Amino acid sequence: MADEANVHQLIGHLFRHEAGRMTAVLTRFLGAENLDAAEDLVQDTLLKAMEAWRIQGVPNNPSAWLYKVAHNKAIDWVRRHQNQSKILSKYQTRLDETPGEVFAEDEIRDSVLRMMFACCHPSIPVESQIALTLKTLGGLGVLEIARAFLTTEETIAKRIYRAKEKIKEQKIKLDPPSVFELPQRLNSLLHVLYLLFNEGYYTSSGDALIREDLCAEAMRLNYLLINHSATNLPKVNALMALMCLQSSRFEARTSVSGEIILLEHQDRNKWNQMLIQKGLWFLEKASTSPTLNEYLIEASIASVHALAKRFEDTSWDKLIALYDVLLEIKPSPIVRLNRAIAIGYAFSAEQGIKELQKIEKLEGNGHYYVALGNFYLRLNDYGAALTSFQNALAKTFHTQERELIEQKIILSKQGGLPNGTDFPTAL
Repeated sequence: MADEANVHQLIGHLFRHEAGRMTAVLTRFLGAENLDAAEDLVQDTLLKAMEAWRIQGVPNNPSAWLYKVAHNKAIDWVRRHQNQSKILSKYQTRLDETPGEVFAEDEIRDSVLRMMFACCHPSIPVESQIALTLKTLGGLGVLEIARAFLTTEETIAKRIYRAKEKIKEQKIKLDPPSVFELPQRLNSLLHVLYLLFNEGYYTSSGDALIREDLCAEAMRLNYLLINHSATNLPKVNALMALMCLQSSRFEARTSVSGEIILLEHQDRNKWNQMLIQKGLWFLEKASTSPTLNEYLIEASIASVHALAKRFEDTSWDKLIALYDVLLEIKPSPIVRLNRAIAIGYAFSAEQGIKELQKIEKLEGNGHYYVALGNFYLRLNDYGAALTSFQNALAKTFHTQERELIEQKIILSKQGGLPNGTDFPTAL
């Protein structure tokens, strides 16, 4: 009898790696309207593996074993539903194919890509797109998704249910988008991956500052787009560049005890140089397009920080210019906030405050008041700094951020920073 703990560990790994691939292939085999059935077949396959491998041992090629069982279960499912003539006639030609043909690597890649577009169809609400993508292609359970987004299992289950119902109502197929549809459909898909990465990179609330698993999943799915000739486009490479460059700072962003380490004080020797180089390589590929996009500019901004050997070497003038371009492409108060911070560093704290005070619709944003407070600290205006940090604390819900703001409130009350320490205005 095989070591049960090892079998469980292997199953867990394979579930993460293979579940989404098998679901995508079987959904293409059975039809998008039968996504639930495909997921059930994959679950049954994994349960059978758990039972069989515990007794017989793990096969030499566990993935091939899973594919064969899943394929056989799909054939049985189709035959059991012979009364649904559309299913049988549509997939009759595939019943004679071998598991090796159905689960060929090109077939898997193509099926996953089709599934990604189906999960991120514009008619599905964005929150449901993310939940369905993580559940179907990411191998995450409802509980894991709920924990990642700090909500209830019921909420996530409802989002997934609504997404699946929309697929049925709209009769969304797993056909690849046409040449005319591709730009809009790709934009929807990239937006979901961008939101997914951002939620992992900067978790909106709770105790953990970073959810690396969410970032890794967003990068994995984005890489699938890069590996397909139809979607290996400059905009996709730009998003990959942004993800690589941002991920390079993971190890330096928090202390051993989980405290936030701001950009100015990060140990840049801990920045992952391999990811930085990959990011710059993808950025170069993305720059071949004459059309600018938000991912390209944001990746360029990240590259300016990545290439600075020290915080003091940061090219703030270049950042201001990039934020000016980003404002034209994607005007938002948050972009204006980051631009104001760059101006405060490039010129003076007074100028930074003036720029911040011009921004509308950020009164409910804690980062806005943190930026103001930090500039006031640099000017030794401790009363204004204290008021700003107190406003920031009232609008901040992330545990680690609140701890940092509370430290700054204490420093403001004490009338200054110890040893001339200067807190940066950006997190």
